Amino acid sequence: MDYVNEKNDKTSHVMARRSFLIGAGTASIGLAWWFVQKREPVHAAAAAAGLPKMVTIVEFSDSGQREGKKTVERVVKSEEEWKKLLSPQAFEVAREAGTERAYTNENPNAHAKGIFRCICCELALFDANTKFDSGTGWPSFWQPIAKENVLETIDASLGMVRTAVSCRLCDAHLGHVFDDGPRPTGLRYCMNSVAMKFVKAN
Repeated sequence: MDYVNEKNDKTSHVMARRSFLIGAGTASIGLAWWFVQKREPVHAAAAAAGLPKMVTIVEFSDSGQREGKKTVERVVKSEEEWKKLLSPQAFEVAREAGTERAYTNENPNAHAKGIFRCICCELALFDANTKFDSGTGWPSFWQPIAKENVLETIDASLGMVRTAVSCRLCDAHLGHVFDDGPRPTGLRYCMNSVAMKFVKAN
């Protein structure tokens, strides 16, 4: 009887050790995958996804007046070209899908009239009239200036599923959209301020 118990104990120990090693290996692979994904430039991911070369966007004046739709070639640059054009923080957010710390850049509660343009390609993204105080520390809007100017995709990083928002013209990462915003849309476009530049209305 003792022999049987001892044999069962050894078997249980081996199985537990095997499960631990498999679990640790899986976790290591997952961590390595996340690190690679986090560091992969957005433009490289976009190219791999086979996004179309031409895109249709809506142009706006600095005063927020709609100027009409236009089909143009997608803006694609090398990692080095983006680094020359952007600050280190803007590059990390816009080209590597990073996130700035809350309350560190543009005042999320400022309400000057104007529009927010992409820091990478200057495409109009949000009208200040749709900005609201979300209490999150990031500038938040209840809708984009034109649906055609943003691209929404599934983001399954960091162990959760979110909807990422990027610039339609150059694939710059802007932030995420959530369904806890105010009327009339009920949406909260939570954006990184360094991914955009504010242009005051004339």
